[in-house]
Amino acid sequence: MDQRISLITLGVADIGIARAFYEELGWSGQSPDGDVVFFQAGGMVLALWNRHTLAQDSAVDDDRDGWGGVTLAHNVSSPAEVDAILEQAEAAGATIGRRGAPTFWGGYSGVFIDLDGHVWEVAHNPGWILEPDGSVRLQRES
Repeated sequence: MDQRISLITLGVADIGIARAFYEELGWSGQSPDGDVVFFQAGGMVLALWNRHTLAQDSAVDDDRDGWGGVTLAHNVSSPAEVDAILEQAEAAGATIGRRGAPTFWGGYSGVFIDLDGHVWEVAHNPGWILEPDGSVRLQRES
């Protein structure tokens, strides 16, 4: 198995509302059937799909009160960009879990929670290489 991720699917309560939220953030999605939405995200794809259907398809119980232990991250080129994206997410209806601030690891980050409870960290990590296409590269250890 190659060390890469091709697709992340988020289970959502309402496809239309979730799609509108991400489009409000400036993302552009496509849907072949209205039941799933795909967003090209750099070299991978982010999908939105009905949470119950996703749980059934994934052979898991849908515990709405539990958190699955997953966060998503969006890396940017500056602390100012972190703050701007958090403001944009909040204006689109997200809850701000943590405002942008310096981190213990030497970067700057904040957290927003989308309309379906998915946690997104928006981060500036000066120790990583952010490519022009938005992909990140870990710097090699010396």
